[in-house]
Amino acid sequence: MSSVVDSGAREVTVVGGGLAGCEAAWQAAGRGIRVRLYEMRPVIGTPAHVTASLAELVCSNSLGSDLPDRAGGLLKGELRRLGSLLLACADQTRVPAGSALAVDREAFADEVTRRIAEHPGIELVRREVTEVPDGPAVIATGPLTSDAFAEAIRRLTGEEHLYFYDALAPIVSEVSIDASVAFRGSRYEEGEGDYINCPLDEAEYTRFVEELVAAERIPLRDFEQEQDRFFEGCLPVEVLAARGRDALAFGPMRPVGLTDPRTGSRPYAVVQLRQDNLAGTLYNMVGFQTNLRYGEQDRVFRLIPGLGRAEFVRYGHMHRNTFINGPRVLDPTMGFSARSGLFFAGQITGVEGYVGSVGSGWMAGINLARLVLGQAPLVLPRTTMLGALCHYVATADGASFQPMKANFGLLPPLDPPVRGTRERRRAYAERALADLQGSLAELGAIASAQPLAATA
Repeated sequence: MSSVVDSGAREVTVVGGGLAGCEAAWQAAGRGIRVRLYEMRPVIGTPAHVTASLAELVCSNSLGSDLPDRAGGLLKGELRRLGSLLLACADQTRVPAGSALAVDREAFADEVTRRIAEHPGIELVRREVTEVPDGPAVIATGPLTSDAFAEAIRRLTGEEHLYFYDALAPIVSEVSIDASVAFRGSRYEEGEGDYINCPLDEAEYTRFVEELVAAERIPLRDFEQEQDRFFEGCLPVEVLAARGRDALAFGPMRPVGLTDPRTGSRPYAVVQLRQDNLAGTLYNMVGFQTNLRYGEQDRVFRLIPGLGRAEFVRYGHMHRNTFINGPRVLDPTMGFSARSGLFFAGQITGVEGYVGSVGSGWMAGINLARLVLGQAPLVLPRTTMLGALCHYVATADGASFQPMKANFGLLPPLDPPVRGTRERRRAYAERALADLQGSLAELGAIASAQPLAATA
């Protein structure tokens, strides 16, 4: 990599010392750009962080599956090949967790903080930023962006408000839905419709409601308990079910206008699944926003006929969050479309999960450096997991945009198709890593590419 230079024209700003901001700062500095990295903690705290360390993990200490034929594992594999600082620190501080990559939370944050503080091209500034920087910059302030800076971003984007969500419905892989039970159809329409319908008889419905109401929920932290912000239209499905035995049958599970082809009659209740991506590989459970623990979702929602072996690519959850409407303001380089030289990264862009945040930070940092150096921006192939994730946050439907984590449903279909879940995942991963090689060569900093490990 190039040595750090002193030219004022090669100085940039990164706002936010979380996973994405640290990765962006490291990548830019490693290409000869002087970086000023702003982190407001500990001068100003947040309701979730407890230390002053950079890259503090405020939830789980797990970065998810490290298996090469899982979406998260593929994304990690790509980032290792791309020279990610955060993945290197995670590998260095990992703890036993089976096939997952989990870290010693304190050791991980300490290592990231040390590496950033010791880099000669990075100046760490501990204070709040309240206005969007004028020059080349990356904004990576995360879901707990301060009120003052959130207002500055609101003015920049021109939106009436930044986007908040309280409840999200689970998303399942289309190929994992049992087509011998579920059927396609829209209400009162003949032939195949836009929805996949999972029908329940009265006994199945009764058992499902009983288990749903009794299931364990995730307790909300103090700063998330803002009941005046919950609207009737986004009540968690378990809260609605608790209002009465048939509340769901007359609500999101109403069966009117649908006929179960197995019986020729209307089911007692139905769960509808709506297509969630252009490729038709992902479907969300309509009206099933929830705050159940993930394990409980996995258990209870599998009681729904047709979903007994479903692959949940995203569980439902409730959370106070802040994110921009990426499809309206970003491009796949993580650049802000209305102003050259400004990039966004991390959860504020609509990527979910630790590793997704790292990946978007890598992309923003690389392209910030390339812009300053007069080079063309880098767009990774959509067949790679990072390329597909950046493409999603830049091109999804802006009217209904919601955050997304890495999953195989974001990738273009295989040609020819591959049968079998394990074989299909492995084929996706092999294609992604092969296509990544061209980008590695273009970057001129190729990490040693290792063959796919055996699936555990």
